[in-house]
Amino acid sequence: MNGKINKQAFESIFGNKLGYQRSSIKTPPSFGVDVSIIDIGNNQEMALTSDPLSLIPSLGLQESAWLSVQLMANDMATTGKAPQFGQFVLNLPSSISEQELKIYWSYIDRYCKEIKLSITGGHTGSIEGQNSTIAGGGTLITVANKGELLNSTQARTDDVLVMTKSCALSSAAILGMSFPQAISHRAGKDVAEQVSQLFYETSSLKEGLLAASLNTDELVVSAMHDVTEGGVLGAVYEMATAANQGVIIEENQLKTEHVVCELFKVFELNPHYCIGAGAMLIAVKEKKVNALISKLQENNIQARAIGKFLPKEKGISTVDVEGRIKEINYPENDPYWAAFFEAIKKGWK
Repeated sequence: MNGKINKQAFESIFGNKLGYQRSSIKTPPSFGVDVSIIDIGNNQEMALTSDPLSLIPSLGLQESAWLSVQLMANDMATTGKAPQFGQFVLNLPSSISEQELKIYWSYIDRYCKEIKLSITGGHTGSIEGQNSTIAGGGTLITVANKGELLNSTQARTDDVLVMTKSCALSSAAILGMSFPQAISHRAGKDVAEQVSQLFYETSSLKEGLLAASLNTDELVVSAMHDVTEGGVLGAVYEMATAANQGVIIEENQLKTEHVVCELFKVFELNPHYCIGAGAMLIAVKEKKVNALISKLQENNIQARAIGKFLPKEKGISTVDVEGRIKEINYPENDPYWAAFFEAIKKGWK
């Protein structure tokens, strides 16, 4: 098993096996739901989300720390609130030196401070034989007034689905930064340099907060979902499934940067199904689509409407420019992983 599990596996393994059930849990674990919400009394609710921590040697300590903090923060951003508290569990490779850990953690500290995230504890240890790009995991916590926290289950029929930025930002950036020589040789130096520059666009916290700010007098934005493994179409599938909705996506509205397309020719990848951290999916009332897009663009975040939520029986599909409808199938594996590790096996630099 590589990457996320699908809905059937989730229900088979975890369904009805979630420990003691408390009535205070308002949003329990479910496929396509990245944040749990708990009623903690006094008219307040608590949101929690967990994710792996990155430690990618070919990328670097600073860049790995950025991903570790921002990818967790992206999940919390889907609530419309910033993360407040964080627990970090470090299961480190035994090869990492104390000096390297100091550098890695100094950047974790820096990026947490930048988004006003307080580190409240965790666990640190090393493991013989640990040789992956994952070095543990973390949990972020936020407390807000009751009714203010959004989650992906709340998308409504006839909501328009807006996507920020473009497809496959994080996977393209990581490949570009990990294998610059190989990519320069096969796609040109400009492609290698430009995809690497996409790296620090992989945070979607800003757009999550901006989108939620429209919910002043009414629920304009009903739900959000960040784009991770499985790419934008995988995220669309998760969001629709979590909300018990159908959805139709216009393929020609799925923006992919030209340099990403050129890079993905080298790796024979489809950007619609590759990890795309930095992009956010936002369900918004049709009458407020222009207001949302304008607000995002005023803050230098590109966005466009890519589809619409439908009754569940309409299915989860895309439509191309010629009107051909195709069902979206949830990807068993994000193809980015295979491409990344195959490049390492080939000795690409």
